Amino acid sequence: MKKLFYCIVLWMAFATLALAKGPKNIIIMIGDGMGINQVQAAYTQNGGHLNMTDRCPFVGLRRTNSANSYTTDSAAGGTAIATGTKTNNGMVGMTPDSVPLNSIIRLATLKGLSTGVIATSSLTDATPASFVAHQPSRYMQEEIAADYLNSDINLFIGGGRKYFERRKDGRNISEEMEEKGYEVVYSLAEAKDISGNLGVLLSEDGMEPVDKRENGFLANATELAIEQLSENKKGFVLMVEGSQIDWSGHNNDQEYMVGETIDFDRAVGKALDFAEKDGNTLVVITADHETGGIAIHGGDYDKKEVTVKYTTGGHSASPVPFFSYGPGAEQFTGFKDNTASFHLMKKLLGIK
Repeated sequence: MKKLFYCIVLWMAFATLALAKGPKNIIIMIGDGMGINQVQAAYTQNGGHLNMTDRCPFVGLRRTNSANSYTTDSAAGGTAIATGTKTNNGMVGMTPDSVPLNSIIRLATLKGLSTGVIATSSLTDATPASFVAHQPSRYMQEEIAADYLNSDINLFIGGGRKYFERRKDGRNISEEMEEKGYEVVYSLAEAKDISGNLGVLLSEDGMEPVDKRENGFLANATELAIEQLSENKKGFVLMVEGSQIDWSGHNNDQEYMVGETIDFDRAVGKALDFAEKDGNTLVVITADHETGGIAIHGGDYDKKEVTVKYTTGGHSASPVPFFSYGPGAEQFTGFKDNTASFHLMKKLLGIK
């Protein structure tokens, strides 16, 4: 009986230790421009179902102001999520006085984890750049592309080929990356059989809208990235951006917005599928800001109809939703600043 008692105590101690260890992998899902009403509109038109709303047990809100504005842009918003530091609008991966910051992607790389970024915009656009680059202006896209060369990131998938290969300075960053051991390809089909460091450049600049780009691209790219990055037994950190929810907001285009949000949610579904099977993966889903200042003026779940009204063609200062699933997910609840998630992720990964 004593032996059984000690076995139970030992088992409980190991179980407690396992829970305290935190996740091995983190998948960061960012719906650019995705406020709570973008989520509600997509939820309604999708028949009262989204992966992020139905499968994540923990929910919170995030304030999004930048260092120099109550209303952030994507560069400052992305930098806050990526580095845990407020910066000025337009700056990526730097403090307001231009000191480079280590992102959670960079810190994970230095710890020996595999890392990747995926976007439906150019990879040199503000949000993916915030995780990889350090530039005083988000519009320095050729300089941002060159920062990929020095980042040691393992995988990147998205648009922006011209900033890598058709540059004003004559450099070909893709060729330089291949010299460092990367394989750079131009379709997901080519990428499937590649092991090792990988770059996939799918368009000259930003990708086509959801109704014109490859069917299921974002979900397929997320699945491919998880499959490749999870080969590292130490773990991985992956950032996936549904970039064009923001673009639809600037256009005040409801159909475009709902389509992009549902498409992003399909990628969320792939991340959650993996996390559920793996048991050691944290998935966090949020936005850098809200775009369009939208309000829900009516709807019908049975008819899958919703009426949306826009109050601006720019960004708003509305708090954005934060959904989480997996080890440590309960720590991401509450009404917090957008810098909070970086510090929590860093702590959970055991990065000092």
